[in-house]
Amino acid sequence: MAIIPIQMYGDRILKEKAKTVKKVDDDIIIKIKNMFDTMRNANGIGLAANQIGYADSIFVIDLTPVEGYEKVKPLTAINPQIILESEEKVFMEEGCLSLPNLHADVERAEKIKIRYIDTDEKEVELEADDLYARVILHEYDHLLGKTIPDRIAYGVKKKLMKELRQITDRAFPVDYPVTDK
Repeated sequence: MAIIPIQMYGDRILKEKAKTVKKVDDDIIIKIKNMFDTMRNANGIGLAANQIGYADSIFVIDLTPVEGYEKVKPLTAINPQIILESEEKVFMEEGCLSLPNLHADVERAEKIKIRYIDTDEKEVELEADDLYARVILHEYDHLLGKTIPDRIAYGVKKKLMKELRQITDRAFPVDYPVTDK
């Protein structure tokens, strides 16, 4: 299909809440294929629609490149909703294709349950834990208009301001297509 430039931190669409998908038609299927192509080209394991300029409530995940997750089937979640989060929380370093070269420890639920529509317009419920849950929650955040800096303590964010400005200004090395400033 196509590789689409990735939106960077500071781009307005990353702060906007995604719009509900009314029907899974050919246009939506093409967008999903573009999302997978773009994510894989950038060596990512998850991508939300708004990260490539689509306002739709969709994210894709492919954990097969990660050791221990080679047999986990790639996921396409349309109109996802987190319906359960465990009380047990875990801090883990996260990165993001919209925040290249920036990593921060983010606290997230250890286990979750999510409800979404698949590409056949069937409602699916999925339980996930560990890395799988973390990636789902990260991509779900994007659909709510949130990124890693929205999930970390103010003091940590303040320490990352130089890097965040560089990302916003496109003054960083990256080996995949990104949007212009």
